[in-house]
Amino acid sequence: MDCERCKLLTKISECQFILVELNLYLDTHPDDDNARADYCAYAKVLKELMHEYECKYDPLMNFGHSACAAGSYVCSKWPWEL
Repeated sequence: MDCERCKLLTKISECQFILVELNLYLDTHPDDDNARADYCAYAKVLKELMHEYECKYDPLMNFGHSACAAGSYVCSKWPWEL
C-alpha cells in the first residue's frame, strides 16, 4: 500500500476515534455546546476524508454507502491484493 494511502487511512481512523470519544462524552454531558460543535466539525472532516479516499482508491463501505462512484465493492481489490 502506498504511503499516501496509508496516511489518509490513518487520518480517517484518528477522526473516527475522536468522534467515538466525543460521542461518549456527549452521552454524559449533553449540554456542552463546545463539545457538540467539535463533534459536528469532526463529522464533517470525516465525511470529506472518506470521500477523498473513496474517490482516489476504493470504497470503504459496502452496500451502496460509497461517497462517490469509485467502483463497486465486489469489483475492488481485496486486502491481500493491495
